[in-house]
Amino acid sequence: MAKQAVPPTLDIQDSERLRVALSRGDGSRHETALGSVTVEGKATGARLVLCHGAGGGHESTFLTELRQRLAASGIQVVALEFAYMATARREGRRRPPPKIDTLMAELTEWRRVLMELDDGMPLWLGGKSMGGRVASLLATRIALAGLVLFGYPFHPPGKPTRLRLEHWPQIACPVLLFQGTRDPFGRRDEVEGYELPVQVECHFMDGGDHDWQVPKRCAHTQSTLIDEATGHVARRLGASG
Repeated sequence: MAKQAVPPTLDIQDSERLRVALSRGDGSRHETALGSVTVEGKATGARLVLCHGAGGGHESTFLTELRQRLAASGIQVVALEFAYMATARREGRRRPPPKIDTLMAELTEWRRVLMELDDGMPLWLGGKSMGGRVASLLATRIALAGLVLFGYPFHPPGKPTRLRLEHWPQIACPVLLFQGTRDPFGRRDEVEGYELPVQVECHFMDGGDHDWQVPKRCAHTQSTLIDEATGHVARRLGASG
């Protein structure tokens, strides 16, 4: 049996950089052995660890606007970059993500360090697409304050029977789910037919695809949907502080 890869451990200097980033919350990027981290906003109520999707990092328009608006609403966002994405950024080319267990190990290490630096702040985990899936899997192994999932990849596009829901019955923490009604990874009519845990609070983003882009005929925009989701997250996480 192949040995599971062990992620690097943040050393004293990395931990100190992260401590400074958490105190400043100025949106600047900090490089560490695990990857980069961007902390947006001050921690006044709760902290959200935000993981990116498989193919796009935190520089995407969607994730950039999302974390900035969450920060403006009083939620500190810790945007983590998985190691493979950090390598792809440095090399200037796309790389496929590693096995999900490798990503879970990295997120586990990030969470451990964040809890050591500040265990008094409620720490929610979540992310976009694959990043949310990694966080949801970790929630079956570690007690979490809650999950915030943006565009969960319920199945690969065009393959609705290949569901990624086997672990969901084991999730015990609160879950905030935001899903575009036209998301090819799980449209509204599909998601409404799933048996999700009772504590899942599901919000459908009207007309949105996987990135919440909407058809031109819609009166609202992607930006409108981000604002809508931000309001729900701020309400729920603010109440957990």
